[in-house]
Amino acid sequence: RAIAYSLKRWDALTRCLDDGAVPIDNNWVENQIRPWALGRSNWLFAGSLRSGQRAANIMTLIQSARINGLNPQAYLQDVMERLPTQKASKIEELLPHNWTP
Repeated sequence: RAIAYSLKRWDALTRCLDDGAVPIDNNWVENQIRPWALGRSNWLFAGSLRSGQRAANIMTLIQSARINGLNPQAYLQDVMERLPTQKASKIEELLPHNWTP
């Protein structure tokens, strides 16, 4: 079964051989999400489904800010101050990879 699983996914498993920029594993990503995965049981009962979704969105913004080399607190504070006057058509400017203080 393990060999059949590997053979079905052979193209994806060997992609790193075709492009040297593609990492052979996803350890970096795993390490980035580990703090959130460890706390998952603590956040299981966020109050409601909607509350859990909001918490997940905030956690995603915080981690994205870190990955983009930003101070998450400064980033979130600036975004929260700009949100009331930000045009909906330009909301992408506030995402961590596009944000400028």
